[in-house]
Amino acid sequence: MRHSTLPLAALLGAALSFLPGCESTKSSSPSPSDTRAQEPTAMKAAEAWKRARVGDRVTYSFSATQSSEPRGGGTARTLGGQLTLEVVAVQQPWVWVRLAYTDEAGKPLSHPRLAQDLLLPVRADTTRPLDVPYAGTASAETPSSAGRTWEAVRYVSDQRPVDGPLRTRVYANEPGPLYLTRGLLDANTTLSGFGAAGGIQLTLRELREGSADANASVPALERPLGPGAYYDRRVEVGPAPSEQRVCFAAERGYLLRTEGPIDTNAAPCSDFSQAEPEPLEEVLLSLPMEALSSGDWPPAAAASGTRGTFTAEGRDVPALIEQRTENFEGAPRVFSETYAAEPWAPGLAGLPYEARFQPLASSTEREVAGGKRESEGGTRLVRWGSWLGGQK
Repeated sequence: MRHSTLPLAALLGAALSFLPGCESTKSSSPSPSDTRAQEPTAMKAAEAWKRARVGDRVTYSFSATQSSEPRGGGTARTLGGQLTLEVVAVQQPWVWVRLAYTDEAGKPLSHPRLAQDLLLPVRADTTRPLDVPYAGTASAETPSSAGRTWEAVRYVSDQRPVDGPLRTRVYANEPGPLYLTRGLLDANTTLSGFGAAGGIQLTLRELREGSADANASVPALERPLGPGAYYDRRVEVGPAPSEQRVCFAAERGYLLRTEGPIDTNAAPCSDFSQAEPEPLEEVLLSLPMEALSSGDWPPAAAASGTRGTFTAEGRDVPALIEQRTENFEGAPRVFSETYAAEPWAPGLAGLPYEARFQPLASSTEREVAGGKRESEGGTRLVRWGSWLGGQK
């Protein structure tokens, strides 16, 4: 993996500059039509999903840095390379998008969380109105990027006075192929407060429009980012154990997530009416930062644990089991967590991204007289798969 060599000071400076990485930028106070542009821009990007073609593709350069020292002390962790989104199949109302983080040469990154490409089925229509306005103070710009000059609006949201981040986003008024990310041209987030330092920058590098004649079969949903898939956990806490289901969907560039008790009288993942929509581009910005904050895989404590096998619905997954004993409320307790030794193992095919990097199982036991243990509860992954009826 080729790490970013951008120092923290340069990253912080880039967050305050005008559209870093672009050929030229002109900025001005927005006219009334500019400040109202976000609504039609979002609508144009949403409508473009209905015209998606196999081969539509956008590539961004990204650079992420994180340090626990706000003044730049200590060792900064970095990640850098390219992010590519490409339409690989269209079967209306579904558009299948493959996303991949790679190094500058297009080779897979070595960090386990970003080492594999992910699949993302997106509905080209909506099951309910979705409205997530662009956040921040707006100003009009005409940046040049990916060989084009764009009419665009920059949005700046500065939460540093309350220990929050500085966020800058630049969106094209006419998104074209950038409908995949709601017209995003450039994004920069600078961390601030609570001992955090660093940030991430994403800049448009290339774009390509697919062909109306291109066609491709729907791929198997083996490594889903989330949408189109679900997973169930058994929760044994309190007098009544239960099973909880986490469902994911995507509609016109927004990701939806629900979590709650399994409804045996309804089709899996059939109701996203209460899910909070999250723009896809914000999810893409968060993944490298999560990779930096989480460190290596497996977690250090689990790496020295016991090797074993995790089994769910006939699937066997190589696992690492961490156990530790602590005195809690006057009695020794044994805490156990089971992690996937290889989060991309074939036995986990179809499992949503977030669940691959969580404990597959966890439990707490209290030691009683005679060295025996009594269970005090735990959770366990019990099943997962795709809820897209008739789709792979």
